[in-house]
Amino acid sequence: MTSVMIVDDELFIVELYRDILQLRGYKVMITAFDGEEGVRKYSSAPEKPDVIIMDHRMPVMNGVEATKEIMRENPKQKIVFVSADVMVEAEARDAGAAEFLPKPFRMDDLIEKMERLSPP
Repeated sequence: MTSVMIVDDELFIVELYRDILQLRGYKVMITAFDGEEGVRKYSSAPEKPDVIIMDHRMPVMNGVEATKEIMRENPKQKIVFVSADVMVEAEARDAGAAEFLPKPFRMDDLIEKMERLSPP
């Protein structure tokens, strides 16, 4: 079962992702509501998630900065970066994001990215 961390400042989005991912057989092990909290929870987690879903625009620390911090700690971490700002895709990928999804997107598109990054 693929483990997931969700980092997004919108509670209803976190709950939506969590509910749909759990219905599809994923284990949501960590949630965070800004980039700084995401980095802190990731660093202190005894078991790292297989995949992180990272939002871009968040208070305290944005998704690009959080992605850079997480990738410094674990360069092999798989991150699906989501943003309404398609202009940030290159920056997100440079920071280490393996996949990019422009908002709004269909949940099937998220599941497809998750399947691509999930361990065999």
